[in-house]
Amino acid sequence: MRGVVLAGTSSGVGKTVATLATIRALQREGHDVQPAKAGPDFIDPSHHAQVAGTPSRTLDTWMEGEDGCRRNFRRGDGDVCIVEGVMGLYDGDVSSTAAVAAALDLPVVLVVDASGGMESVAATALGFRAYADEIDVDIDVAGVLAQRAHGGRHERGIRDALPDELAYLGRVPPQEGLEIPDRHLGLHMGDEAPVDGDALDAAAEHVRVGRLLELACEARRPTERGRSGQPTTDADQHPTVAVARDDAFRFVYPATMERLRSLADVTTFAPVAGDDLPDCDAVYLPGGYPERHAAALSDGPALASLADRAAEGLPVLGECGGLMALSRSLTTADGDCYPMAGVLPADVRLHDRYRALDHVEIRATADGPTAATGDRLRGHGFHYSSAEPDGDARFAFAVERGDGIADGRDGLTEYRTVGTYCHVHAASGAFDRLVGVAAGDG
Repeated sequence: MRGVVLAGTSSGVGKTVATLATIRALQREGHDVQPAKAGPDFIDPSHHAQVAGTPSRTLDTWMEGEDGCRRNFRRGDGDVCIVEGVMGLYDGDVSSTAAVAAALDLPVVLVVDASGGMESVAATALGFRAYADEIDVDIDVAGVLAQRAHGGRHERGIRDALPDELAYLGRVPPQEGLEIPDRHLGLHMGDEAPVDGDALDAAAEHVRVGRLLELACEARRPTERGRSGQPTTDADQHPTVAVARDDAFRFVYPATMERLRSLADVTTFAPVAGDDLPDCDAVYLPGGYPERHAAALSDGPALASLADRAAEGLPVLGECGGLMALSRSLTTADGDCYPMAGVLPADVRLHDRYRALDHVEIRATADGPTAATGDRLRGHGFHYSSAEPDGDARFAFAVERGDGIADGRDGLTEYRTVGTYCHVHAASGAFDRLVGVAAGDG
């Protein structure tokens, strides 16, 4: 599978729309496209999946390591992969688009907002190309895709100004139907506010597919085998893990589900729709938007059943939104308060501004369902809520990087339940541990 990285000059330049237009352009030429996203984002990949019809791979050198990124890339399907960058090409102190491109050894196509310039687009791209040498990063800024560019004189001015070492990959015209609405935590999800299909088709006509495929190349192979994805539990100890999947619990990496399915029987349930907790040996509550569905969660049967089963010792992991649902109460930004499962001794409140946004590393200070003492887990945190734990609350992790729940601690814990603000990646081994505990190994 060949690939290219679509990188922006900054956040807000229109990378996601440019990526969707490129995916559609390739599809129209008969290609099977695998989307991917640099960085820990859950939302942009949902738009990729909506257009490509397949889950988007998450590539992050902090959470997975360079070899982990290579393995994750190679688990994708299709004949060409389009990797959307995060923020600007070089932004990010522990994982950036440039770091991902270097790890994979893929060419970079720079998405430049051309709405107010022509020759300056070339100057911008040349600066980004030269900066790689300045900071000794082994990437090739090989082309330009002009975002919000008109045709005619505008397009000719951009194209003619580019030197031979920068390929012109086409443009995304400014037109209605290509904007994605946003809210707290970022854009709306892909199935909530998909880009207009006709507008996307019109934009795709201006992407130069042949030139892009000339640039695309095979990604660098991993140097180490890493996690095999094969089951580690005995055949007669194959546990069942219940994963909440609905509008309240949406933020799950494809690699996480793949890892869980390789180790256990996975069943999903939808608490917002009124599903009760299924018969299972462990529960995973991923992040999402429980604040938008607090009334349905509070009234439904799943949280009450979860409280009963957690008290009996069922291993439970709640990440961010899952932490909120496991807490005693949830107060929305409008001041409405709803009772939650009450497994964890804390009350959660939503705020108008985000409270944390960073890559995270946490170190286990006690044995728990996702880590043994001393284990380090890597992930990321992005949330608008704060949790107020009781004074005698117990925590499973010390925060080595990023923000936790309180006073440099994360992993609020009761029974064999742990709730964190850290979205961990499957490469950390947390889900292997969860399955092992569910099978009686920990």
